[in-house]
Amino acid sequence: MDIQNYIPAEIINFFLVLVFSLLIGLGQRRLHLEDDEKQLFGTDRTFTFIGLLGYVLFLTGKGNFIPFLTGFVIIGILLGIQYFLKIRMNKNFGLTTSILALLTYCLPVMIFTQPIWLVLSFVVSILILTEMKSLFISLSKKASEEEFITLSKFIAFAGIILPLLPSENISDIIPVSPYTIWLAIMVVSGISYISYLIKKFIFPDSGLMLTGLLGGIYSSTATTVILARREKKEGTGLQSVSAIMLANGMMYLRVLVLAFLFNQSIGRMLTIPFLIMFGVAFGLSKFIAMKGKDNVVQTPVTTEKPTEKNPLELRTATIFGILFVAFALITENVMKHYGSSGVTGLAFVVGIFDVDPFLLYLLQQHSGILNTTILLAIINATNSNNLMKMVYAVSLSSNESKKPLVLCFASLVAAGLLVSLVVFLLN
Repeated sequence: MDIQNYIPAEIINFFLVLVFSLLIGLGQRRLHLEDDEKQLFGTDRTFTFIGLLGYVLFLTGKGNFIPFLTGFVIIGILLGIQYFLKIRMNKNFGLTTSILALLTYCLPVMIFTQPIWLVLSFVVSILILTEMKSLFISLSKKASEEEFITLSKFIAFAGIILPLLPSENISDIIPVSPYTIWLAIMVVSGISYISYLIKKFIFPDSGLMLTGLLGGIYSSTATTVILARREKKEGTGLQSVSAIMLANGMMYLRVLVLAFLFNQSIGRMLTIPFLIMFGVAFGLSKFIAMKGKDNVVQTPVTTEKPTEKNPLELRTATIFGILFVAFALITENVMKHYGSSGVTGLAFVVGIFDVDPFLLYLLQQHSGILNTTILLAIINATNSNNLMKMVYAVSLSSNESKKPLVLCFASLVAAGLLVSLVVFLLN
């Protein structure tokens, strides 16, 4: 049933203006509960009246914006006088309330001319941003000048440099284009950067499990190394083992996201195998956590963090780019001389070093490698990468944790080999 067939659009729009203006005003009242109302510009009723004034002037104009714009100018002058007096009397230079009043006045224009989803997004954004003042202040105190420069670099790299790069292969010998290389760097760095920001600004003092969760998105290898060292230094025991397995489980979700971003057909083929592998890693993590819950050790927050190193550093991007080109050359030559079996075998070797450049090349290649070959190569690379992380973890952890680490990683690798065998037989 279309409600507009029974209720005029003007009445619906009037109700929307009334409700949204009142909500914005109530948000202002909540923020100024402890302030003297005599010194305020206005809150709930004032903002509601401003929204209704805009509604009346826009409606009576009947397509002519002169009445609405005249009201806007008058409201602006009144707000300017109020702002001047506020500065003079209270030495308060805040301009937020005045800007919100003007936005509330403009609500009827959006309601009459824009789809409802955009209007709702506009109002929700206003309400959320109004309430997040203290959070923004806190984040600004945590952020250094370097953070803003890093964010600016990422925007420039992704939004300016990437579109300008040529999409043709560098040469007949090097089967990748500058655009392909830079796109891979930006996507991997972007995912890691998001994890880096969440860890640094939202959960700076996160516990072991959250460190494993976020660190696995950033880099499961780096997280494994850091948590193993922390286990030996602080005696966290099975807590660290559980967090390490969680980090390695997140690796599968991370690779799955990359697969869908670069090659949806491979992403769909990887979904079930990698969800199974994530389930195995998560199950091992929960089992170890339950086994060690009676021996929980309260440890101080360590200053060593797996996301301490900014993923957008030029050195990191350079190494990734070099590895990307190197693995592309190696993969092409192996495919030419040894075929699909050579590529799947190569994946075991590559996984010992770094899986991301190799996997992203496979996901973007157009040289005729079968999807089944790519699927098996990705699974094999993650399996060998788990073997290498087991070596790191066992060598860096305490003697008490070596056995559970070996058992957990061996179970994860065995599950990976089984999944690889099943995929091979089914395809």
